[in-house]
Amino acid sequence: MSNKHNPISYKGRSLGILVLTAAQLLIGAIHVFFGLLLLTFEASILQATVAYDVYTVVFGLLVLVFAVFVWQGKKAGWIGTVAVSLFVIVADALTVLNLPSIPGIPKSAALTEIAYSLVVVLYLLQDNVRKKFLRLTKVLLKPSSSNRVQKFQLLHFLFLQLFVALCTLAGLLS
Repeated sequence: MSNKHNPISYKGRSLGILVLTAAQLLIGAIHVFFGLLLLTFEASILQATVAYDVYTVVFGLLVLVFAVFVWQGKKAGWIGTVAVSLFVIVADALTVLNLPSIPGIPKSAALTEIAYSLVVVLYLLQDNVRKKFLRLTKVLLKPSSSNRVQKFQLLHFLFLQLFVALCTLAGLLS
């Protein structure tokens, strides 16, 4: 008789993926709703406020799309969720440090968003979760590399993607 317990799952997905997907769907829906609400009622105010409102709607939509992809077990869901979470960490950290970032990000929410995004990234970077989504890691990771080197290469790739996204967003907002 084996002492190994089967992990709790729902429709073939782990409890962690279920909780992550539910949380992301809720967060995405809230951001889309309030972003559209802000856009509707603040359209005639400051340009900086409009930039934050647009950012909120786009962030919410991306979170919703990537949450669905995570639920479906698609690699794009994993990559997109990590990239969006890293973007939030950077943008909110810049806001907390009073450095140039997306105008209008409230400092009061930044620390909570950073903490949540870190939890999401750390969960998705766990070996068992990462391997489930990145079955074709040979493009990103060399099979002969050690685990530490593989994680470094993956983080390097993700930060490059985040940098490209930041540059694109900065170009759109300016």
